Amino acid sequence: MEAVLPAPPAPWRENWRHFRANPGAFAGLIVIVVLIALALAAPWIAPHAPDAQYRDALLKPPAWSAGGDPRFWLGTDDVGRDLLSRLLFGARLSLAVGCIVVTLSLGAGIVLGLVAGFARGVVDALIMRLMDVMLALPSLLLAIAIVAVLGPSLVNAMVAIAIVVLPHYVRLTRAAVLAELSKDYVTASELAGAGRLRQMFVNVLPNCLAPLIVQATLGFSSAILDAAALGFLGLGAQPPTPEWGTMLADARQFIQRAWWVVSFPGLAILITVLAFNLMGDGLRDALDPRLKR
Repeated sequence: MEAVLPAPPAPWRENWRHFRANPGAFAGLIVIVVLIALALAAPWIAPHAPDAQYRDALLKPPAWSAGGDPRFWLGTDDVGRDLLSRLLFGARLSLAVGCIVVTLSLGAGIVLGLVAGFARGVVDALIMRLMDVMLALPSLLLAIAIVAVLGPSLVNAMVAIAIVVLPHYVRLTRAAVLAELSKDYVTASELAGAGRLRQMFVNVLPNCLAPLIVQATLGFSSAILDAAALGFLGLGAQPPTPEWGTMLADARQFIQRAWWVVSFPGLAILITVLAFNLMGDGLRDALDPRLKR
C-alpha cells in the first residue's frame, strides 16, 4: 500500500512562515499594527484635544522631568498644546497620507505599466520616456515644484507625492509584464481567444503582484517621509493641523531649550518609516522564492 504524501502547504502559509522567521520584519509588523491601533483610537485615548491650548503650561517638559506637569505626559509646545495628543492625531494623518498616496500611485502605475508592456512600440516609448524624465529630477524638488503650482495644502502635497513616486510603479509593472508575456500560459490564453483586457487584468496582473506589494510597502514609508518634508517646508499640512512634519517646523526655534518638542515628532517619523522599511524587506524576502532559505 502506497504511503499518502501530505498536501503541500498553501502559498500564503509558506510566505507567512518565511516572513515570521525574519525578526526585523515581524517587529516592524507589530509596530505598524500598534501604530494603526493608536491612530484609530486617538479620539478616545488622547488625553486632550490636539488643538486645545493651555496658556498656563507653555513649553512644559515631559511629566517625568523636572518642572513637568502630570497632565501632559510628553510635555507641551510653545502655545500650550499637549504633545502626546498631537502625536496620536498626527499618526492618523500620516498613515492616511501614506495609504492615499500609495493607492493613487499604485493604481495609476499598474494601468500605465500594463499599457506600456502590452502596447509596445510608440505608446511604450512615450510612457517610459516620460517616466525617465520624471526620474531624472530630484524627487523632493519635483514635489516642491508641483505643490508650488497647485498651492500649499495637504491634499496638493499628497497629489504631488503620488506623481513623484509614480515612475517606480510604472517601471516595475512593465518589467513584470514583459517577463510574463513570454510564458506559455499567456500564449495558451491567446489561442483560447482571451481578449486584451482579460489578458492584462485577469491573467498577467495577478502574477505581477508580488514585487508591487513589496514596492507599495516601501512606498508607504517614502510617502510619510515626503509628506513630513513638505510639511516641514510649509508646503504640506498647514497649522494648526497636527502633522509630524509641521510639528517639527514649528519647533525649530526651540530645539536648544525645549528638546521634547523636536525629539518626539522626529522619533515618531523615524519609528514609523523604519517599521515600514523592515516589513517591506521581510515581504520581499518572503515573496521572492530566490531569497528563501
